[in-house]
Amino acid sequence: MTPIIWRDADVGDAEALAYLGAATFMATFAFDHPGQPMIEHLRQEHSAEYYAQALRDPANDILMGETPLGAPVGYAMITPAAHPALQQDCDIELKRIYLLGPWQGSGNGKGLLELVFAVAEKRRAKRLLLSVYEKMSAPSAFTKGPALRLLAKRSSW
Repeated sequence: MTPIIWRDADVGDAEALAYLGAATFMATFAFDHPGQPMIEHLRQEHSAEYYAQALRDPANDILMGETPLGAPVGYAMITPAAHPALQQDCDIELKRIYLLGPWQGSGNGKGLLELVFAVAEKRRAKRLLLSVYEKMSAPSAFTKGPALRLLAKRSSW
């Protein structure tokens, strides 16, 4: 498998993140979401402008993975915690974590999660929240382990 080179994304990566975000979101959620609402969600939440704005905000971190040729294949977006019922001081949220299918299952997700934990440590977060859609089975590898525990379930994206 082609290796992944991880780095901090910058505003110049907004378009690549928009394409990658839309591709991974559709591959992940098309199984049970109607087409037109999904397209509208992508238009709002996975546009180049959305990512550019997120990257301009110093409260956010986006880690981007590329092949040695520069093709984007994965990313993680770490933001201030947004879930009001669960939020505590010094929380941050792993808002998005995605890898294209061919790069899954070979340790790349674990490597990316280790980088996310390093960001949490750098930001001196007391907790790292991960929002997981309740019908997802794939994130189970992320949600099982001594460092993570279930706080609540999310019923929509």
